[in-house]
Amino acid sequence: MKPVHTALGDFSDRPSLLDIAFADAVQGAEQDDEMAARLLDAAFEQFCRMGIQRSTMSDVARLAGVSRVTVYRRYASKGLLVEHVVRREFRRYFDQFIVDIRSAGTIADRVAVGFVSSMRAIRHNPLIGGLMIAEPEAIVPSMTSDGGRTLGVTQQFLAGRLLQEQSAGNVAGDVDVGLVAEMMVRISASLLVIPSHVVDVDDETQMRAVAVRFLVPMLGLSRDAGS
Repeated sequence: MKPVHTALGDFSDRPSLLDIAFADAVQGAEQDDEMAARLLDAAFEQFCRMGIQRSTMSDVARLAGVSRVTVYRRYASKGLLVEHVVRREFRRYFDQFIVDIRSAGTIADRVAVGFVSSMRAIRHNPLIGGLMIAEPEAIVPSMTSDGGRTLGVTQQFLAGRLLQEQSAGNVAGDVDVGLVAEMMVRISASLLVIPSHVVDVDDETQMRAVAVRFLVPMLGLSRDAGS
């Protein structure tokens, strides 16, 4: 089976799963049909229970209540099934991020809410967050050893949101939003993959304070811009 980190992002010209998930979220991808949703739900549950490496196509078929042949008709290999499951989770991540920041009244609030939302979405995701703990060799390399593609797609997503804020006049025109997005993504990635003895990434109040103190000023805004 193709390693998960290879599916998430590699050095080839083939789009990574994050590339596709990002495009799906931005363009509003169609929902999976009933059988695809049933198989992906079963695979998600199986992978969360046993991990990807120890799960088989037969396990997924059993949970879905279908034959093994049915699974293979939809997904020719376990690697392809894994790709679709992980792709759907990242698509949900991008979708949820967009929903969460809509409730924030100011750009400072949106930065803080977005930061907390991102950390929560990954840390609390039973598959992605669970794999980072149980099978870090499957997920972490996608963030650190893929030539920067995984971080690059996330940076592209965030830079697009910040550019919208800049176009709306909420961020000064001389702010390099691409660079700001890069730094914000790298801070988030570092907190996700390297355990901290100072910052509790599961404490949303503390994470919001970190965003207000360190991320908001990157946009040339004062810490109290959201008050």
